[in-house]
Amino acid sequence: MLSALIAVSVVLAGWSLLSKGLARRRLTAPMVLVLVGIAVGFTTQDVLAETLNADSAQHAAEIILAVVLFVDATDVRGGFLGTDPRSALRLLFIALPIGLAFSVLIGLWLLPGLPWAALLVIACIVVPVDFAPTSTLLRDTRLPERIRSLLNVEAGYNDGIVSPVFIFAVALAADGTHAETFVDALASAVPDAVKAIVVGVVVGGALAVAANHAQRRDLMTDQAKRVILVAAPLLAFGASLSIDGNGFVAAFICGITFNYLRTSDTFAAELELVDDVGFLLAAVMWFVFGLTAVLALGAGVPLATVVFCLLALTAVRIGAVLVSMVGSSLGRRERLLLGVLGPRGTPSIVFGLLAFNALEGVAEHTVAQVLVLAVLGSVVLHGVGAPAAARAYARSQAGKVT
Repeated sequence: MLSALIAVSVVLAGWSLLSKGLARRRLTAPMVLVLVGIAVGFTTQDVLAETLNADSAQHAAEIILAVVLFVDATDVRGGFLGTDPRSALRLLFIALPIGLAFSVLIGLWLLPGLPWAALLVIACIVVPVDFAPTSTLLRDTRLPERIRSLLNVEAGYNDGIVSPVFIFAVALAADGTHAETFVDALASAVPDAVKAIVVGVVVGGALAVAANHAQRRDLMTDQAKRVILVAAPLLAFGASLSIDGNGFVAAFICGITFNYLRTSDTFAAELELVDDVGFLLAAVMWFVFGLTAVLALGAGVPLATVVFCLLALTAVRIGAVLVSMVGSSLGRRERLLLGVLGPRGTPSIVFGLLAFNALEGVAEHTVAQVLVLAVLGSVVLHGVGAPAAARAYARSQAGKVT
């Protein structure tokens, strides 16, 4: 699609030239690309569904997700689990499963007729948080450093943790084409995940140790230090698929392992290239998301689906975080702040597009509608609500001081 290529290129060029001014107005590249995607989508509706369901589109989305998972894993700062490991573990291994369970239960109520496996697929789409549409939030000094660190860890790891659950649910929900029973799906998912973990650790560890050795002997240029970080997720993804492993998990574990073992005073600078590559790939997905919005919303959306997405973005997120933080050292305001600050972004889009490609019938259409409503709703709710929450928190703390 030549028109799509031109549109994405023009938006990226224009955003680059005006990025500082747009950032002050909280207009990120993903937001602009969604609007352009919607505009282009109106002129390509006749071929849009066929294009999104093509094998090439699926493979492109898979590679993009692998790179995004790697980038997220390497972007975590302040140690493996940030500055508050206990609270981070609560978010990842209590709040995240509770959020998935709450979403499935609400889906059983509001989205009747869908099997529980399809509802689990949808839960994997709406629950993971991502700060691409509100990237300035993690640098907002009105928020406590502890809260920003926890959000950074959660955003870095939650999509990687969800990915094997997503693959399992898709295998079970895809009309028996991938697996016929729960046991079949589990029997396929567990060995695939184990293989992927091994591949991720081996590839990430080997490349990190090799890079450390080469750096000590002054064998690497600055450019090479950046390039190896682009090669790492692709190698882990490809190597895992070659032995029938989960490529997403492999790329994610590779990122964690590389981040943990790499010893370099300039590691932040070395990440710049893979960060930029991840940004560009994610930008493409936001444009495709805009195209998908036209397809998903063109025939109207049931009120129950709208209510489901609204609850997923608010009550499910806040409730899961509050439950997970019972007995933690965080105060009431900090817990509520963590629950409110949970935008959805690139992982939701990629999971949604992969599910749209794999599922059929009612499940396929519902996935597309939920994806669009959840992400667009998050852009609106969190684009306005997150800065407001930061201001309210800052005022509350100022009131304590006075």
